[in-house]
Amino acid sequence: MCACLLGACGVVPHVGGTDRQTVTVWLMKDSASQDFLRRFTKSFESKHSDLRLDIRIQQWTGIGEKVQAALDADGGGPDVIEVGNTQVPQYVEDDRLFDLTLESALRWGSEDWLPGLAEPGQLLSHQYGIPWYAANRVVVYRKDLFARAGIKTPPRTREEWLTDTEKLNAGGNQGIYLAGQDWYTLSGFIWDEGGDLASDADGGWRGTLDTPAALRGMDFYRRLQSLGDGPAGSDEEHPPQAGVFAKGHVAQIVAVPGLARTIVQQNPDLEGKLGFFPVPGKTAAKPGAVFTGGSDLVIPNNTDEHDGAVAVVAALTGAKWDTQLARTMNYVPNKKSLAKSLAKAVAGEEGAAAMAAGAAQGRATPSTAQWGAVEEDNPIKPYMTKVLEGADPATEARRASRRITEDLNRLD
Repeated sequence: MCACLLGACGVVPHVGGTDRQTVTVWLMKDSASQDFLRRFTKSFESKHSDLRLDIRIQQWTGIGEKVQAALDADGGGPDVIEVGNTQVPQYVEDDRLFDLTLESALRWGSEDWLPGLAEPGQLLSHQYGIPWYAANRVVVYRKDLFARAGIKTPPRTREEWLTDTEKLNAGGNQGIYLAGQDWYTLSGFIWDEGGDLASDADGGWRGTLDTPAALRGMDFYRRLQSLGDGPAGSDEEHPPQAGVFAKGHVAQIVAVPGLARTIVQQNPDLEGKLGFFPVPGKTAAKPGAVFTGGSDLVIPNNTDEHDGAVAVVAALTGAKWDTQLARTMNYVPNKKSLAKSLAKAVAGEEGAAAMAAGAAQGRATPSTAQWGAVEEDNPIKPYMTKVLEGADPATEARRASRRITEDLNRLD
């Protein structure tokens, strides 16, 4: 085995005897706790007396090249790999991933999977990436500032959200801190309007920020962003919005619930004052669309342990262990029905409940291996800045859409 396939930053020891076939599983650092993996390994090996698990923990940094090398090797590498949900298309190329369409439809209940995890794992209606867990953005808010403004319950529609945020944008406080280039949040507003970032409906990929639906999404973003002092020319990490919120003069941000821990660490006075609600939708009937981050599991075509690999994927993504992982790590499980059940089970945990409620409306970036080329020098970001600074939205949207089209059709 080549050196690049041997490296791992941690190995979870197997349980049981030595007269077994080994299934090597690459999982990412911090995706699952060591206790969870020990319990899973013990359970799995007790039910599969012919298999042993060799779970190797990988770092996200540099993982793309490492996975590419594993998929191109002549066997001897991992049999199951955890990959980011939007990374699947780049690994499918050249027939390097095992087609799991039949298992998905007949045994694993694919019709109930969260779209934001399932859709990026597909190519031409074939399923290669199997959804494992999800995380999505919610609105993190100051309960005390809402109460001070006379807002008794969080908004459930976009218009209510605008009205409440305008009330909160007073007394030296920002109604919302929304950076000008938070394109993940913008994507949800575009999807709510029936638009998309790009489309292959006409036989070839092209950018679609200039469609009426996408322009409506951008207009809502502009209206919401104006009710705070978020910088038009940078994203949510520059500066980190947790730090901005922790200063104590922001009523809301759009973020994953886990960011609340960082906020409280930076400002302990906010302990007990933070709440969460799903990103509001156009109507109160359902939350707004959100970008779904998370992971899928894939099986390389060059595996020597096909049956064992399928058994591992089936177990990890099945209802029992998927729900346990979600509860352990504050994730959303891979199915809409499981997410709803979890939302009820964690009703006292506002962040998890809000995230689970919004997960059913989750989406992902366009399912093409070339999307990575778009994000390298993301034209969506300067487009947003120019609109927020007063440029004509339709003109700038056409310009950005042309750039997206060029990137999606680039021949490397």
